[in-house]
Amino acid sequence: MSAALFEAVPRLARTLSRVELGQWPSPLEARSVIGRTVFIKREDRSALHYAGNKIRPLEMVFGAAKRAGRQAVWATGAYGSNHALATLIHAPRVGLGTGALLWPQPPSDTARDNLLASLSSGEEIVFCRSIATFPARAWWLSTSRPRAWVMPPGAATPIGALGHAGAAIELCHQLRQHRVESPARIVLPVGSTCTTAGLIVGSFLARELGVGMTTLPDIHAVRVTPWPVTSPVRIAQLAVRTASLLRASGGPELNLTLRSALARLTVHGRYIGAGYGRPTRDGLAATRDFEPHGPWLDSTYSAKAAACLIDHLPQWRGPTIWWSTKSSIELPALDERRVSQAPQRVRRWLQS
Repeated sequence: MSAALFEAVPRLARTLSRVELGQWPSPLEARSVIGRTVFIKREDRSALHYAGNKIRPLEMVFGAAKRAGRQAVWATGAYGSNHALATLIHAPRVGLGTGALLWPQPPSDTARDNLLASLSSGEEIVFCRSIATFPARAWWLSTSRPRAWVMPPGAATPIGALGHAGAAIELCHQLRQHRVESPARIVLPVGSTCTTAGLIVGSFLARELGVGMTTLPDIHAVRVTPWPVTSPVRIAQLAVRTASLLRASGGPELNLTLRSALARLTVHGRYIGAGYGRPTRDGLAATRDFEPHGPWLDSTYSAKAAACLIDHLPQWRGPTIWWSTKSSIELPALDERRVSQAPQRVRRWLQS
């Protein structure tokens, strides 16, 4: 069991709950990328059934849902949502009912594979005709299923972000084995903002506890969803709210303000290309550079973050961490019967 956050701050166990979904710690590997050493945090191998960066927040959200007496959790996101797929696969493992509310996105191989796996795994999936109808459908779900917890996209809440705060503590312990006290920077894709905000909080927490991060790292978040979802202020606000929850739950008070969070955060917007879910030329080129080293990159998230890494790495100095977010675990077997029961417009999308 990892629970690095609870091991570092045992008092949290009195007020917060988590379930065990992942295999911790996820590996940290030193790799050569374009001739430079990069530490790759292999969140893509964070669980046996389906991995990726969604596992840590789901451990916290599922624990909170069970503690609150909820009977089910619902994910929300685009057709190819990693968060939805992870929820549909893992919630039944801890005795929770599950479902997903999804809206259309541009087709891609990664998104199609994820949606096929979600259809094959899900107990119930509701499809919005467009993202514009999502708020009303989410409200309807919340009111019609009072015993269910309807999560925002990516579980981007303070309780979810605390899972990634624990990842920063875990990273510090692993870096000590490489004789690294503090990384200069962490590079990752930012979509729903949960991972980015959590790593900001975790960096401040590690410094406060004296377990690492004596020099706070710069967080380089590579935008894969548009502004304002991934605006720096919105990310920093989630970090501040997460630090407040940490303190209210028995953790230390961090010197983390909106200004200090923004000082550590750089959001890169040029790698998003034509928009969410649309592959980019730079991302495809980065995939070729990474393939000899691993991990596999998906065009929606990790390829765009890798493109940013490769562009800036020659100028950067000091230890660099690259956060591998997309699961590399084999997807669930296709259930053709369930897929055939999807709405016609969804089946047309799968064939596009």
